[in-house]
Amino acid sequence: MVDSLRTSDYRRRVVDDQLDALLTGAAAISIEGAKGVGKSATAAERVDTEYNLENPTVRALLQGDPRRILTGERVLLDEWQRLPETWDLVRRAVDAQAMPGTFLLTGSASLDDQGRHSGAGRILRLQMRPLALSERGYEPTVSLGELLTGDRPSIKGTTEVRLGDYTHEICASGFPGIRPLPDPVRRAQLDSYVDRVVSRDMAELGHRVRRPMQLRNWMTAYAAATASTASWEKIRDAATPGSADKPSRASAIPYRDALERLFILDPVPAWAPTRSHLNQLGSSPKHHLVDPALAVALLGIDERALLRGDDDPDHPHDGPFLGALFESLVTLSVRAYADAAEARVQHFRTHRGEREVDLIVERRDRRVLAIECKLAVNVDDADVRHLMWLRERLGRDLIDAVIVTTGEHAYRRADGIAVVPAALLGP
Repeated sequence: MVDSLRTSDYRRRVVDDQLDALLTGAAAISIEGAKGVGKSATAAERVDTEYNLENPTVRALLQGDPRRILTGERVLLDEWQRLPETWDLVRRAVDAQAMPGTFLLTGSASLDDQGRHSGAGRILRLQMRPLALSERGYEPTVSLGELLTGDRPSIKGTTEVRLGDYTHEICASGFPGIRPLPDPVRRAQLDSYVDRVVSRDMAELGHRVRRPMQLRNWMTAYAAATASTASWEKIRDAATPGSADKPSRASAIPYRDALERLFILDPVPAWAPTRSHLNQLGSSPKHHLVDPALAVALLGIDERALLRGDDDPDHPHDGPFLGALFESLVTLSVRAYADAAEARVQHFRTHRGEREVDLIVERRDRRVLAIECKLAVNVDDADVRHLMWLRERLGRDLIDAVIVTTGEHAYRRADGIAVVPAALLGP
């Protein structure tokens, strides 16, 4: 269609290799993720015909003649949820033996709970997130995929990336269209992104937002809880300060669920090992927004405030907030790399919090890679104690253990723990 979604300067993403491999055998793939992560540009590289369903004219065209997408060409249905009947049309085409690579769909909202056919077994799903660190121009020397093999690869490399650079990356955003903008424009665009979620995207999911500021307060409370397992009650209290009439869980949870369906909230689930003797584990997810830059925007802070440590007195945090945002940046990157390796990312925490590991990357055979994030240059014995404890409990089921830092050098300690600067970790 007119106004191609392709970009002249497209740079390959981590997801590209995974997508190309799936297209050799799958007739239809749905690329899902928050608005602005780059789904459309990635999909448009691989099709003959594009239908941008955010365009009312294009929607009207397909409503009048939906079968025009069944030409045998490679077709992109961008933001398919704006015309949900296209999902079933694609599903039926797959049932009718459509050729591999025929359909790509992109969507910024999950609509399964509205009763539509899931497409299971017919339409594969692939989640896409904002730019990982390796997609921002950094050159990794340590591969997460190689760490997951269990072959204990060599850990080496040096980087000039420092704390100030990571702080800039947190605030600069991983949204490809926002990241290159001058600082004032970027901040305005991130604010506008949040406003759109509140004023438009929620309504498109069927949620009428009667009090927009209240919803923004909830998003801000989740931002303040970044990289924590804060309870629903604690988040509620942060979202409704000074209010004697607190909302019930039943009235508030639908908003949280809607934010997850829009991929704005991107929690890391708790790890539930099936083959170990670990017990009394916590089950709460770790809270993350899809991009730590959104947390910065919601809290109204900037790089200087983060580096000074006076980030936001109105929304207290558990520990230095820059450390939480650094963990969120690393988590964003690790998730992209883990997806490429067909692995799942979770977190580990005992019930009372005596032991915890920031990220558990689990292979299909249930063996795991443990990752800790540390906002520091150097690593000492105290920093690896949880990883060592976990290694004693899991034995061979722990493939490897890594501490991701803001340091200069990648190396392996005498105890076997890998130390890797965040900029040097890649897919």
